[in-house]
Amino acid sequence: MTPVIVDAARTPFGKRDGWLSGVHAAELLGHAQRGVLDRTGIDPALVEQAIGGCVTPIGEQFGNIIRTSWVHAGLPTATGTTTIDAQCGTAAQAVSLVAGQIAIGSLEVGMACGVELMSRVPLTYKVGTGLGTPRPESWSVDSPDQYTAADRIAVRRGLTREDLDAFGLRSQQRAAAAWDAGVFDDQVIPVAGVTRDQGLRESSLEGLARLKPVKDGGLHTAGSSSQVSDGASAALLMSQTRAAELGLKARARLLNQCVMGGDLEYLLDAPVDAATKVLARAGMSVGDVDVFEVNEAFASVPMSFAQVHGVDEDRLNPNGGAIALGHPAGATGIRLIATALAELERRDGQVAMVAICASAATTCLLIERL
Repeated sequence: MTPVIVDAARTPFGKRDGWLSGVHAAELLGHAQRGVLDRTGIDPALVEQAIGGCVTPIGEQFGNIIRTSWVHAGLPTATGTTTIDAQCGTAAQAVSLVAGQIAIGSLEVGMACGVELMSRVPLTYKVGTGLGTPRPESWSVDSPDQYTAADRIAVRRGLTREDLDAFGLRSQQRAAAAWDAGVFDDQVIPVAGVTRDQGLRESSLEGLARLKPVKDGGLHTAGSSSQVSDGASAALLMSQTRAAELGLKARARLLNQCVMGGDLEYLLDAPVDAATKVLARAGMSVGDVDVFEVNEAFASVPMSFAQVHGVDEDRLNPNGGAIALGHPAGATGIRLIATALAELERRDGQVAMVAICASAATTCLLIERL
C-alpha cells in the first residue's frame, strides 16, 4: 500500500516559562491529536496506531505519553500507541514508522505525533536522582557537547560570528513576515486562546552583536541558537486507497527517508551526508527539491547544509526556523513537515526535504506533494 500524509499541524510554540508552560504535556499533545482529527473530519476509531515522540520521557512525560495524551483527549482506547525517542528528529521518525507500517499492510490509518514541555521537563538526564547516568564509567568516546559542535561546524565552514548573527536575524525576520502574511495560520491549532508562536522577537545586528556567546570564546549566542520551547504536533497518515475511500485529499507522500549517524567530532553536521544518501536513493539531485527545511538547532547547521549542497537562500527555511519559532524537541519534526507541505502548496512546488540534526545522528525525509 502507498502511505500518504493527509494532514500535519501543530500547536503554537511557547517560550520557556511562557504562554504554554502551565499546560501538562498530555493535555497539549491530546489537543494536537484531536485537533488534526477534527481538521480532517475522520472518525477517531479509524486510527489503528499512534506513534509519537518525546525526547525526555520522565516526570510528567513518563509512561507512554502518547497513550496518556490519547486517552486523556477522550479518543478510542482500542488505538495502539507507542512512544519513541530519536532525539530532535523524533516526530519525523514517527512519521516514517507509521508510513512503513502502512506500506507493509500492518495498518491503513495511523497518526504520528510528538510533544515536549521543556519548561516543565527540561532536556536532562537528571543527575542527582540516584539512578545513575546514561554513560558507563568506562565511556571513552570523544564527543563534544552540542554548543561546542555547533561552533566547530562554523569554523569548519569558515563562518564568522557576524555570519551566524546575520542568519539568526534572517530567521526572526522571515518568521515574523510569514506570521504577518498568514503563512502559518493553517498549520497551527490554537490552544486556550494562544494562536501565535511566542519566540519571535525584535532584533538587529547591533543587538545580536552584544549577546554573550553560549560558550566562553565561542561563536553562537542565544540569538543564533534554537530556543527552549513548549509545543506539540501531529500528522495523520493512511493508505492512498483508504484516503480515496474516505473522500480525503492526500497532501503528500514520502519518497525516501533515512536515520543515520554522523562524524562525532562535529556531531550536528550529519544532515549534510543524510541529504546525499536520500537524494541518491530517490534518483534525484538538489536541483529537484523546491524547499529545504533544515532545523535551526544552531545557525551553523543549516548554513553548513546550504554551503555544501549549494542551496540558494530562497529555498532554505523560507519562513524562518527554530531560532525564531522555537524547538520543542519531540514535536519539531512534524512542525518542519507541516511547514514544508504548506510552502510547497504556496509556491506550487513538488518536492521538499526535511533534515534534522539529532545529537550524533540525523533524520532526513524527502516528501512529494500530491
